Amino acid sequence: MDSVSVSVLISGAGPTGLTLGLELARRGVPVRIIDKEQSFTTASRGKAGIQPRTLEVFYDLGVIDKVLASGTQRLPFRRYRRDRLINETIPYLDNAPTQGEPFRRLHFMPQSRVEEILRERLAEYGVSVELGTELVEFDQPGPDRVTATLATAQGTEQVSAAYLVGCDGGRSMVRKKLGISFEGFTEEEKQLIVGDVEIDGLAPDAWYQWLDLDLGVVMLCPLSGTRSWQVQATPPADADGRPMEPSVEALQRAVDRATGMPIRVHDATWLSTSRINVRMADRLRVDQVFLAGDAAHVHPVLGALGANTGVQDAYNLGWKLALVLAGAAPELLDTYQEERLPVARWTLDTSVASTRAVFEEMTGGTGGAEAGLTQETLQLGIEYRASSLSRAMLSDTDGVQAGDRAPDSVCLDMTGQLVRLFDVFRGPHFTLLGFGAGCEAALREVAAAGPEDLRTCLLGERPTAYGLGADTLVLVRPDGYIGLTAPAGDGAAVLGYLGSLLGGAVSAATA
Repeated sequence: MDSVSVSVLISGAGPTGLTLGLELARRGVPVRIIDKEQSFTTASRGKAGIQPRTLEVFYDLGVIDKVLASGTQRLPFRRYRRDRLINETIPYLDNAPTQGEPFRRLHFMPQSRVEEILRERLAEYGVSVELGTELVEFDQPGPDRVTATLATAQGTEQVSAAYLVGCDGGRSMVRKKLGISFEGFTEEEKQLIVGDVEIDGLAPDAWYQWLDLDLGVVMLCPLSGTRSWQVQATPPADADGRPMEPSVEALQRAVDRATGMPIRVHDATWLSTSRINVRMADRLRVDQVFLAGDAAHVHPVLGALGANTGVQDAYNLGWKLALVLAGAAPELLDTYQEERLPVARWTLDTSVASTRAVFEEMTGGTGGAEAGLTQETLQLGIEYRASSLSRAMLSDTDGVQAGDRAPDSVCLDMTGQLVRLFDVFRGPHFTLLGFGAGCEAALREVAAAGPEDLRTCLLGERPTAYGLGADTLVLVRPDGYIGLTAPAGDGAAVLGYLGSLLGGAVSAATA
């Protein structure tokens, strides 16, 4: 066996693992991403959409242009009863972009394309996914090390890593090995055949939906940039009355029964079975090993929160791992579970509520899958106000709070130049915003004594999106959340906050 050392070993190369790898790679952290599959999937899988908060993450990671070019935000949901059109709606059509929220609509594209874009971005940092490499065993022999055994076509490899992150899906080997419970329920009787197929007989200009409690569910969604459609259908019964296994024949029978229309299903490239599965880990960390994405929480697809929540898990964990590896206080890693476990619970509750809303619409016979998409599922309202990383030094304010997502805005700096705040935040750094001339001295103080990669920006106005009534200091974390709000002249509060996270990196924090 060979012995290889790496800072972070990531098991699983879906959107969660790739986002985490990218977060670490752009900070110069040595990382390996392994996946037991022999080839990259072309399956659409979670095609239901990328939520606006995830689009903001992709903006920061430098992949937003490719993502937006690879899908659509204007997909009609077209509801039928047999061959009769009942209604058509475009979700979030009225959600126009605002200064504070430039992305406010669901973006539809195949998950496989998202993964491809993230892999391309990773390659720019010299990192590639190691296919055909399975994590078969791991142990934690000391307080600062994980040893892992990897199986490849060439044999067995022994790896030593500072941290291991399980991004290995709902059946996570990492979670099972850690002995972490995965409480919840599975409704075996409620299942759908899902897959990628080609369709004849429909124009690829809408998500077609037949939702009938007697004839079954059929949903046909064209996949942007391909000839394929994702199909979801109630499996028809076989001769013995049991649900048929996924196949083109089964899908054709389901389509014929539900639609009564001359629609032909053919050339399947991926088929599977989906069940309502609602489960959540009770912990996200055991010492040097973490869980993220589906390894930590699984839930119904309605509401389009699955892969989105995993990407945001990784976005939260990545900067914290990198800072601790660079010498920051190890306690920083405790805040990953502190912040993300409540979000996992919210995600499960919201997905279940979305599923219930869709079934109520089905029973009523009018609405469709759009009933599961609410303003809440956009994920722009997720906040960490109760986190130990959120520190408010202002006695009274109606504006943004520590723990809130930092809004975007195009505004004037003190030189009269227009700046976009999302561009100021973009990158792996903390950002100190000074709203108003009264913050100038504090910004100079913090810039002189703070970490080298801290970015400061003195603004000549207080944007509406921030709701600030007086000159204010706002410290934005690397993941775009507000860590600290403080009075205009309180540079010491900013240095104290950074010092508590970064240890000795901010020498003036204790001055």
